[in-house]
Order: sequence, then C-alpha cells, then structure tokens
Amino acid sequence: MVNSSSFDLVDNHPFTEIYHLFDRFRNGVWLVGIPSWLFGAFDRVTAAFADGYVSAIEFIHFVTAILFLMGWLYLRPKPDAGSEATLLQQYPLTGLEKTYLETAQSRMAELQDQHMIHQEYVLPFSYVCQIYHLLNLKHLESVHSFSLNNLRVIQVNQMQPTDIGGSIKFQTTLDSPFNALRIWRQPVVEVDLTLHTPFTVELSIPVYSGKRMTVMFNAIPLNQTQHKLFIDIYSDLKWYKPLLQLLLHAASCLTLFEDLPYLQKLANRKIHRLVQLDRIPNSETMWLFKRFAALYGSTIAPTQVIEPAEQH
Repeated sequence: MVNSSSFDLVDNHPFTEIYHLFDRFRNGVWLVGIPSWLFGAFDRVTAAFADGYVSAIEFIHFVTAILFLMGWLYLRPKPDAGSEATLLQQYPLTGLEKTYLETAQSRMAELQDQHMIHQEYVLPFSYVCQIYHLLNLKHLESVHSFSLNNLRVIQVNQMQPTDIGGSIKFQTTLDSPFNALRIWRQPVVEVDLTLHTPFTVELSIPVYSGKRMTVMFNAIPLNQTQHKLFIDIYSDLKWYKPLLQLLLHAASCLTLFEDLPYLQKLANRKIHRLVQLDRIPNSETMWLFKRFAALYGSTIAPTQVIEPAEQH
C-alpha cells in the first residue's frame, strides 16, 4: 500500500541537518561558479581576438581563464561513495514500499558506471502530480515545447505491462529544422519509458551509434502535499565528461523550471478524480498512467489525487 506517512525522514539529528545544509551550500556555490567562470573565459577570448592580434599577455590571460574554468569543473563536489545507489535508504520503509525502492536502487546500480549527474528537489506538490506528468507522453509536446523545440510524439509502438509497472516504446520526431537536439540524435527515434514502481520512472533515449541517455526519476512522497524528486542522468557518450555534466545540469534545471507552473496547476485542482480509471483517456499516450492508476489508484488517499488536465 502506498502510505505517504511512512516516508518522513528518519534522521533529525542537528549535526546531520547541518551536514546536509553545508552539502547543499557547497553544491550551490559550485553551480553558481560555473556561469561566472564561463563569462570570465568568454570575456578573455573576446578581448584577445577583438583587434585581430593576440599579444603574449592576452594569450596568457586567455589560457589562464580557460585553465581556471577547467579546474572549476573538475572541482565538482563529490557525493559520498555509493550515495547515488543508496540515497533512497534515508527513508524508513516497510513491506511493499521497501521492495519498490530496492527495485529502483537495483536499476540505478546497473547504470552506475554511466552516472553523469544527480539532482534532488523538495517540491510542494503531491507525488501523484509528478507521476502524472512523467507518464503523459503529450507533455513532451506541450509542457516542454520550449526546451524540446517542437518535438512531436508520432507513434506508440509497444506497450508492455509488468507486475508492478509497465513500459512503453514510442517514436518522436524533431519538427523544427533548427532544433538543437539534431546535433546528437536522428530526426526520428524510438524512446523507452518505464514505470518501474509507483515512485520510479525511467526515460531512455537513443543518441547515436548505439549510445543512449537515460534519466531516472524517483518521486518520493514526504507527505500528502510534498514530494522529493531525485533526478539521475546516465550516459555512455564518450564526450568530455565535465562539459557534458555542465550541459546536463543546465538542461535538467530548465526542464524542471518548465514543469513548475503545470505542477502547480495540477496541485490547485480538486483532488479526487485523476486515478479513477473511467476518467482516464484511452489514448495510447496515456496508457502508462492508466497502468499506474489500475495498480495503485485504490491505495491513494483522496487528498493525494488530482483531477485530469484539460488537455491530454
């Protein structure tokens, strides 16, 4: 049974809280430093080539700025050993809930060698809002119309239920010839979306030459009106890792920023109808959420449930 009251954090020791605050502050300083060093490096490059002649001192300034930027990227704060695979263990779990999160950790452990970035947020919305958003394929076109630049879902190829979730394969196309995603993917690709557990969703995207980008979302209920969102991105791309991490951090922040108004809109609705099977559209793009509702809808308290959006 999905019982959100059992997900309150266990460790409230003041020293633990201070450590977590310091850890978040350290990561925040590092993230803020990236655009600062990028601006400094860009400024030195512009100054060096402004007059068409690069003097020795300008060259030294230019190289120094680049070295500082590279050094800052390498100074990325390191998480505790194994934290990506075990960070969900900070929650007290019993029964099925423990099984669900062990399933998520097992999948994350399989991908650990490809781990690129980790982000976590406490969001003031029911976790059902997040799951609804992640499993509604049409949200790739609407909610993320800016960041994905007119990406379109054109066909659902396969739907496969599992005992505690399900998976779906669907084709996407890049409508715009100016879409930046064309740099690293084909115009039409088949994407995998998997509901591993009621809390864990995996999005796997082909890039090129058999390489993939995989995003693991863990939406853990803290209470009936809050959840903690863990975002972990994995890839076997052989790009320069600090640069790829920088791009992925920026992309992840942008997509979350796009999510917030829609999640707020969902949270403001009367919360009693979304997981009612007879109210969920029968379209293929909603099949995976309908699977979630069939498995777990009866276990969600009325105050956790949201009404469907006007457009699907």
